[in-house]
Amino acid sequence: MTKNILKHLAIIMDGNGRWAAERGLSRTKGHEKGAETIRAITTCCAKHPTVETTTFYAFSTENWKRPKFEVEFLMKLLNRYLQKELETYQSHNIRFQAIGDIEAFSKPLQDRIRNTEELTKYNTSLTQVLALNYGGRAEITSTVNTLIAQGRTTITEDDISQGLQTPYTDIDLLIRTSGEERISNFLLWQLSYSELYFTPTLWPDFTSKELKKIIENFEQRTRRFGGVK
Repeated sequence: MTKNILKHLAIIMDGNGRWAAERGLSRTKGHEKGAETIRAITTCCAKHPTVETTTFYAFSTENWKRPKFEVEFLMKLLNRYLQKELETYQSHNIRFQAIGDIEAFSKPLQDRIRNTEELTKYNTSLTQVLALNYGGRAEITSTVNTLIAQGRTTITEDDISQGLQTPYTDIDLLIRTSGEERISNFLLWQLSYSELYFTPTLWPDFTSKELKKIIENFEQRTRRFGGVK
């Protein structure tokens, strides 16, 4: 049997708060540990022979409902993360890109995001995408409205696919950590025929070793794409 080739991996990083609560720590400590896990998984993917893009669900459009202090901490953590990770991106030849409505963020954070994109745009070993203030429904709605504004009276699937913020390949594999089994408004269009893997491991405890086992599982699955094999 021919093995599946993993090119685009998407991850819903879930469980930071529970990881912290189990240790009697504040939720912010869970987010800090989770940021370290992003680095480890990204560098692992950069070394993988077939993975081209890894998209992480970092901050959803619904996350604004969290306590104000936690949202403010996440914004500061993101800024620090990008500042610190620039060296990692460059040393591992990783391109950084953001998707979502970053206009809702502070001007300094927007500048940090765009500057990091610019400084890494020629890196080629991997594209790390962070979904920031992102929602799948919002992305599709925005794309359709843009096409209508362009005067389109008939819209095809290809039109939408090419107009999305994430015009990469469709997602081959989606992993969600922490035992939850939901897509949570993430990459709804791109996940149409993705393989899904739900692990009980909390995100801060997720390791490159577990990722490699999941990829091996993906490589052996039968993918039909609506047909029969």
